[in-house]
Amino acid sequence: MIEFKDVGLRYGEGPEILKNLNFSIAPGSFHFLTGPSGAGKTSLLRLLLLSLRPTSGRISMFGEDITQLGRDRLLALRRHIGIVFQEFRLLDHMTTFENVALPLRVLGQEESDYRANVEELLDWVGLGNRMDAHPEVLSGGEKQRAAIARAVIARPDILLADEPTGNVDPELSERLVHLFAELNRMGTTIIIATHELYMLKKFDYPRMLLNDGKIVIHD
Repeated sequence: MIEFKDVGLRYGEGPEILKNLNFSIAPGSFHFLTGPSGAGKTSLLRLLLLSLRPTSGRISMFGEDITQLGRDRLLALRRHIGIVFQEFRLLDHMTTFENVALPLRVLGQEESDYRANVEELLDWVGLGNRMDAHPEVLSGGEKQRAAIARAVIARPDILLADEPTGNVDPELSERLVHLFAELNRMGTTIIIATHELYMLKKFDYPRMLLNDGKIVIHD
């Protein structure tokens, strides 16, 4: 599903942030992306999200060389990718239901077509009784589960998560990873960026260790 070949990235005339990356990720796999602060994890996620192009090398996703694609095709491929941010990024003026349904509205779907699916997903992530609540009254864990639901409501093939457990306690962190694992069992390819070592020990998934812009472990 994903293949990086000699990929490098720099911003403007600055130094290389990512250097000579070579790895592949199979469909339906689950990977932790880890490394020290400043190692380049967020930049790598931005490449995977197709919001950046590499400055060198080749990236193949969904069987296509993204370095050769135009903007419209990149936008079409991006619809197959979900993203969960550490800071949630829920819209304050929208209810939980409206936040989760937003990707479907952007795709032009009518509420009558998606209401049942959104309600079912909110029940599944434990927010069935919080559908009409606004973000200001949700706990950190509830906000994160809402963000995850929003990321997967359009059934992406790939789900990226940037430090998704950074704002919640260890017990809830573990519950969130179990939620990601269940999504993975349903066929979604999962890549979670994290610096929390206990998560890597608790869950026996392959990891990619990024250090100084290079992949030094990919098991």
